[in-house]
Amino acid sequence: MTDVTTRGGIEVVPIEPEQVPTVIGDLLRGGGRMQMVYAWCPAPGQLELRYVASRGPNDDFFMWRCTPQDPVPSAAPISPLLGWYEREITDLYGLEFRGHPEPKRLVLQQGARPVRPPFDPTYPADTLLSFEPEEGALPEIDSPDVQRLPFGPVRADVVESAELVFLYVGEHILHFQPQLFFKHRGMEKRFEGRSLSHGALLAERVSGVGSFAHALAFCQAVEQAAACNVPPRARMLRSLLAELERLYNHLHYLGHLANTTTLKVGEAQGKLLEERLKQINGKLTGSRFLRGLLVPGGLRRDLDPGPWLGSELERLHADISRYITMLENTNSHLDRLITTGILPHDIASDQGATGPIQRASGFERDLRRDHPYAAYTELTITVPMKTSGDAHARAQVRMAEIDASIGMVHHALDLLRDGPVKTDCVAPSHSEGLGWAESPRGSLFYAVHIGSDGTPCRVKIKSPSFSNWRVFPFTVHATNMMDYAINEASFGLTVAGCDR
Repeated sequence: MTDVTTRGGIEVVPIEPEQVPTVIGDLLRGGGRMQMVYAWCPAPGQLELRYVASRGPNDDFFMWRCTPQDPVPSAAPISPLLGWYEREITDLYGLEFRGHPEPKRLVLQQGARPVRPPFDPTYPADTLLSFEPEEGALPEIDSPDVQRLPFGPVRADVVESAELVFLYVGEHILHFQPQLFFKHRGMEKRFEGRSLSHGALLAERVSGVGSFAHALAFCQAVEQAAACNVPPRARMLRSLLAELERLYNHLHYLGHLANTTTLKVGEAQGKLLEERLKQINGKLTGSRFLRGLLVPGGLRRDLDPGPWLGSELERLHADISRYITMLENTNSHLDRLITTGILPHDIASDQGATGPIQRASGFERDLRRDHPYAAYTELTITVPMKTSGDAHARAQVRMAEIDASIGMVHHALDLLRDGPVKTDCVAPSHSEGLGWAESPRGSLFYAVHIGSDGTPCRVKIKSPSFSNWRVFPFTVHATNMMDYAINEASFGLTVAGCDR
């Protein structure tokens, strides 16, 4: 194709809107994979679509771009994982997709009446979005035995807001439909016009339990736009910190999963181990959640891991191993996990599952190995995989990742050398970059477009929970109410990561 350009190290290929289904179909048949589609406005009154993809596990990411004519042919019939992205674009930009299999709202609640699409640059900032309560669309089932249970959006404890609608008979779930985005925060818009260092702080607040991964993906996108070379010590420390974030997330996951199987001692032990890891994070960085460290160009300040970090991790590792052994030998726990919430291999692929969710359904994929960043080219990457696709497999993948992450931290400490941790990073006007990270929940992408003033004019976030929330209902249909909480916990979903 003519007019192919390279922007921020990413190949950008122009296509016509009517070519979209054809080029995506050819890519998928050739073993390639779609990641997302997003919209942005390169100029006033102009809308552009970007389709992010890769031709293979070790090939560079690239983009198709097109200037859409309303409506655009939907790619969801051939690449279902794009379905939510297209619906999001329709809600936020007003662009329709012809032939979409689910032509209903996603982000905007039923009854929302915006004067213009919310991400339209001409939307009046001082105008509130009007709303009239309206029932959402559900399958029509003409049977007096079928009951409808709307659960939420306010839920007990500290669980995030979401309305979960069940159609069921007795304990048997016929249909499950989650309604998210009650607290959509417009985080992507918040980046516009902010300084690049401020952008890193915003990224940390998209999803609190993935603060470091979000900031890392954002910084790497900016660094790609700026053609900035991060110092080796900063790259190694970034990998080390990313693994510490993975560790406390996985320990919390195991404790929470034990809670749903009523294994209260297992819950307490898992969350105690999580707390010990967070205390290590705090001692190393001053932040239990590893915040305030990243900036485009490296780290805000140097860290001194010292011999103590390896020693404390070794002691913690021994206790984690005993904990995992006890979980794996507790029959009452295993009985509730095995065969619960099975996600078949083909659905995981078609619908875009990511992270431990896809690896538990037979996919050996990991951005750290397949598209390495930070210092992961220097570390040994182990990618645990299971094939049964049930709640137990998802737990086992995370258990194996805990061992692998601790090993990587030790390896990073051995390879860590003295040197600077920051370099100047100035992204030129009208530049762009794509950054990514394998977060604890899966693949995370930031596409950053820089405006004429050197600040972001568009930031697009592909979060792993956005992907996995789309997949999750396929594991709930035709199951039973007693297993629902266990199944949801086994996915490790966050609403904040979706409602960005």
